[in-house]
Amino acid sequence: MTAPASIAEAFRTIASRRPGNTAIVFLGERYRYEQIDAWSDWLAGSLARRGVQRGDRAMIYASHSPQWVIAWIALQKLGAIAVPVTHVYGPEDLRIIANDSGAETVVCADTNFGHLDRIRARTPLRRVIVTGVADLLPAWKRIAGHVLDRFPGGKVRTGEEVLRFRELLAERVTPPRPQSAPEDIAEMLYTGGTTGFPKGVPYSQALFLESCAEHRKAALAVVPAGENVILQGAPLYHILGQVFGLGAPLNGEAIILLPNTNLDALFEHIERHRAKTVLGTPTLYRMMLEHDRVDQYDLSSLRFCFCAGDVLPDETGHRWKQRTGQPLLQGYGATETCGGVAMSPAGEEIPAGTVGKVWPSQQILVVDPETLEQLPPGESGELIVSSRHMVTGYWNRPEETRRDFVRLRDRLWYRTGDIVRVDPEGWVFFQDRSVDIIKHKGYRVAASKVDNALQEHHAVVASCTIGVPDVAVGERIKSFVVVKDGAKGVQGQALMRWCRDRLAPYEVPQYIEFRDMLPKSKVGKILRRELRSEELRKADVDPSADRPRCSE
Repeated sequence: MTAPASIAEAFRTIASRRPGNTAIVFLGERYRYEQIDAWSDWLAGSLARRGVQRGDRAMIYASHSPQWVIAWIALQKLGAIAVPVTHVYGPEDLRIIANDSGAETVVCADTNFGHLDRIRARTPLRRVIVTGVADLLPAWKRIAGHVLDRFPGGKVRTGEEVLRFRELLAERVTPPRPQSAPEDIAEMLYTGGTTGFPKGVPYSQALFLESCAEHRKAALAVVPAGENVILQGAPLYHILGQVFGLGAPLNGEAIILLPNTNLDALFEHIERHRAKTVLGTPTLYRMMLEHDRVDQYDLSSLRFCFCAGDVLPDETGHRWKQRTGQPLLQGYGATETCGGVAMSPAGEEIPAGTVGKVWPSQQILVVDPETLEQLPPGESGELIVSSRHMVTGYWNRPEETRRDFVRLRDRLWYRTGDIVRVDPEGWVFFQDRSVDIIKHKGYRVAASKVDNALQEHHAVVASCTIGVPDVAVGERIKSFVVVKDGAKGVQGQALMRWCRDRLAPYEVPQYIEFRDMLPKSKVGKILRRELRSEELRKADVDPSADRPRCSE
């Protein structure tokens, strides 16, 4: 069978073959493929009538709902470029991304309209399509929800340039059918990377389809093709959520969307809809395990539990296996690689400590981060990645592109900035980000290794370790720790003793500072750079100064 040339073609094919199958579950309602296909057609037709064309950029700025997926598919049917952004962004992030992408259209939640309206005059944005969380629910649910004040809402200023999602669908306009080529850009995700400043990462149609197909292969041994029901535990605006969540309707399978992360609702949906796959970050899995009522729910339907986005503490993986009977399988990737470079396939014997095996579609090298010379097999170094349909650079960012994308051996490679070791079978063992290696007394200390040891302590909820500049030893090791509510009497000295039993002497933190919370990104990653910048300011060091790359 010939592979589809575009996302739109792939979805239309699936919808024609399985029109009555469930595509999306949302707030108790099931939405069939034929419904999603028709609604995305009508939205695409109405957008085309108002001037949206092939190659135009359009932002999606809303929380999870069927409208999110419909808008994304509609843009693919137009050959436009989707620009998903997190619904918790404030005005400044929106302004930066709108101006950088050149987006003239945005699909916006009514709860977010106020943020958007504040910055529109300073952006290219011309059309705002507003939707509410309940827009596609049955009438009786919408009425009951509004009467009981169950649905959040926001004030929306009316005007010719502000359009309602439901009203556009009601026009039932037949869309044009431009033919997208495999190399055409399908969407653009924004990543902060190590700098925190948003950079657009454009994905081609071919790259996105290939990535979705490969991620689905990881679960085939335990969930046959066409049978998956995915609990969307990672956001659709993040690459982890995309390759699984948006991959589902391209594979004829179902996704369960929650408008927000409510753990009781998450467990209840797994139980009621017999979800087979759940995905998320280590933070989400730890939150689920710590939840008071987790034992009240039946999670026995789960067959594939996937974790990525950060280093998984061993303790969390062990506890998840004990609670559910299912291993917590890890993967490794980046926004710039359109998801996984390495995955842990279900049904295989997984070596302890690995983040997965390198996919056949990926070529990798482990290099010296300063010279980019390839290192001998088994040595730790920076991972660089290349593939057939790879991203070739950031949108409108030539300087950052030159820094992070390099040409070696007549190929283009993406520099991950991550320090790894790869064994002869292709299993990848993550060491740390190169910028997060702490140089202490001439030793290279992996911050994540210290965090892993701390998080094995029964009282520790989260930790983040950094290097603090010190003229005598290079850097001293400092850990920021959050303990459980109700954990009394836990002191820094006790945690240091705990670490001494698990780490080499030079890896034990010299300082431990207790916090109520740690700074996190919009997708839940702990922001080590913010804590490092805070310490540098205390030491009167410029936090924007380049931190030297580490070498042996």
